Amino acid sequence: MPPDSPSGIQVIDRAAALLDAIARYPDPVSLKILAAETGLNVSTAHRILASLIHNRFVEKDSAGRYRLGLRLLQLGVRLHGNVDVRAIALPIMEDLRDRFGETVNLTIREGDAVVYIEKATPNRMIHVQQLIGSRAPLHVTAVGKLMLGAAGEDAIRAYASRTNLPAYTRNSITDLPRLIAACAQSLARGYALDDEEAEMDVGCIGVLIYDGTGNVSAGLSVSAPILRRRTEWIEDLMEAGKRLSLDLGYRPHPEPSAS
Repeated sequence: MPPDSPSGIQVIDRAAALLDAIARYPDPVSLKILAAETGLNVSTAHRILASLIHNRFVEKDSAGRYRLGLRLLQLGVRLHGNVDVRAIALPIMEDLRDRFGETVNLTIREGDAVVYIEKATPNRMIHVQQLIGSRAPLHVTAVGKLMLGAAGEDAIRAYASRTNLPAYTRNSITDLPRLIAACAQSLARGYALDDEEAEMDVGCIGVLIYDGTGNVSAGLSVSAPILRRRTEWIEDLMEAGKRLSLDLGYRPHPEPSAS
């Protein structure tokens, strides 16, 4: 091994810190920022990032900034029992797409963003297009608000402190009390809306998917031009989310019987 090659447990900790730092940003981030966030000198961070790129855990864009790689997405959606949530979800997503005539998305949480890992797009000229691997901040997406709600109020406050709740459209929620209320309300009713909060003229409906441990595994959503979005889709989307959760081994607690 070359003398300047990182080795031992320390480099694993440093690589993990770099991955965590990248995950906190919805957009690709510079080497200078990553070095500052992790306390590493620039040359050490650069060397470790080069190895992560070689192993496809990190990608580098044309401007020299870093983002999480697709290999992490592939590993991240492998659940207990070596089940791939994408393979199980896709037929359900395609059925919803055919019924709604709109784009259906599967997302997971990475840091402070949701990442799109699968999609089913309709055969129509104008539809919402989400790129696999693209990211969006939690507070401006339907599924993201549910994920924040599931994490609890302290986690929402910590998220707001880290991100400062930037506005992406005039409808984005940038006020902490309002975000806490929106997340709690969405979680209680079982679905959330994105009312042109991430992008003008685009509306979404999202639900959560749970795994066999009872934890949030992913999110399922339908995206449409806001004038075509229908509240009638909510029941079908919630039912699809429940069915997918059951397929992943989730077993909801039975309702207490009336005495």
